[in-house]
Amino acid sequence: MLNPRRTRFRKQHRGRMRGISTRGNRICFGKFALQALEPTWITARQIEAGRRAITRYARRGGKLWIRIFPDKPITMRPAETRMGSGKGSPEYWVSVVKPGRILYEISGVSENVARAAMKIAAYKMPIRTQFITTIKMKESILDRKE
Repeated sequence: MLNPRRTRFRKQHRGRMRGISTRGNRICFGKFALQALEPTWITARQIEAGRRAITRYARRGGKLWIRIFPDKPITMRPAETRMGSGKGSPEYWVSVVKPGRILYEISGVSENVARAAMKIAAYKMPIRTQFITTIKMKESILDRKE
């Protein structure tokens, strides 16, 4: 599973997920992509489950890019612990995902295979997602300019 090799600080604030994704919201590497439509935390386990689903369906054909990385530690207190005594220890890692963020990109496979693989990966995600292509992406950019 994905996690940072080292971090500057062990624990982080929870933060807020307001607004839309301004970075990582365009297809950069592949031809097809899975895009988030809701804000959420996606855990390293969920990212890995999606990656496995895509690679299995594509039968290791094509190339896959994971565009999110879990760099936020989530802490948890032990069960049945009294109040106080500080913040819990880091338990797992999440990636903060806002609407519009590209989660996975794939190329080197047909659109039907990519669409089916991304659909399986979408079931593993805790949010609504959409399948997009580079052609659709270019059209939406041109629409915004006009």
